[in-house]
Amino acid sequence: MVEFKVKITTIDDVKKFVNTVTKYDFDVDLISGRYAIDAKSIMGIFSIDLSKELVLKAHTDDADLVKADLANYIVD
Repeated sequence: MVEFKVKITTIDDVKKFVNTVTKYDFDVDLISGRYAIDAKSIMGIFSIDLSKELVLKAHTDDADLVKADLANYIVD
């Protein structure tokens, strides 16, 4: 499993983010506080507070793929 802090701010960002993670054949979760949602779900993402820091958990060992695809959203 790989884990990154991410920031998704606009509606357009949410659409692009979901389109990117949907192509993965592994599970991807977004964690906001005590809530964990499926990162492939637009409705799920809109149900959490996007102004807070989010943690992305991708259930794969290919960190380079995830990091390359989601570079625009990853926060250092």
